[in-house]
Amino acid sequence: MTAMFDQLVAIVKRLRSKDGCPWDKEQTAETIVNFLIEESYEVVDSVEEKDHAKIKEELGDLLFQILFLARIGAEEGHFTIEDVIEGISTKMISRHPHVFGEKVCADSEEVLKQWYDIKKSEGRHDESVLNGVPKSLPALLRAQMIQSRASRVGFDWQTINDVSEKLDEEIAEFKSALTEAGSSSERAEDELGDLLFTIVNISRFLKLNPEAALRKTTNRFIRRFKYIEDSAKALGKSLDDMPLAEMDSFWQKAKDCGL
Repeated sequence: MTAMFDQLVAIVKRLRSKDGCPWDKEQTAETIVNFLIEESYEVVDSVEEKDHAKIKEELGDLLFQILFLARIGAEEGHFTIEDVIEGISTKMISRHPHVFGEKVCADSEEVLKQWYDIKKSEGRHDESVLNGVPKSLPALLRAQMIQSRASRVGFDWQTINDVSEKLDEEIAEFKSALTEAGSSSERAEDELGDLLFTIVNISRFLKLNPEAALRKTTNRFIRRFKYIEDSAKALGKSLDDMPLAEMDSFWQKAKDCGL
């Protein structure tokens, strides 16, 4: 294992060397971030598809980007991959005293509370419990993390019924923003944001991931829409000329087929 890891580290170093690849030598931390994000989402796709061969491949691609970014850090004198590994190893041992120490946690909820308390003792939340949630996260995921942080200090709904009532209220306010005479698009945007934020709250109470739920729905839409496209082609028709009622009929057939 160590030999294979060292080999990959050496490959990255060679690519960045004087006699390495012109493209690789031009990259910066800022340009590599985009590839890091892309590879991360490709890992997510392969996991959701339960394609283990693809998971293996995409994890390799992601690991390469991590090592590449670490190499840039080393070249600039900031840190090395060894520093990265040492740092995360120390952190994991410190934050799992119930595994590497004498602490006892009865369940995952106690583990999460302990994790938060340890981070707090490290000064991570001195200014705000909301500090540390990346601004670049997908909006639904960021909303979920912000809500979870606030919940840890008691700022939360008591039951899911309370959130459900809030959802009804936000739907009414959004409809009002759409129908109110002279309503500005800014108000509609604000109310839409409130509505989505409340839906994220409901998903949190249900212990569901709103980002994953929306991805699944989007993928399901794509499958069914492609069924409509394929059905239209089989009939020698264009969707542009197909009545909505006919497209709806194929949509229902796609649902009946389990797509």
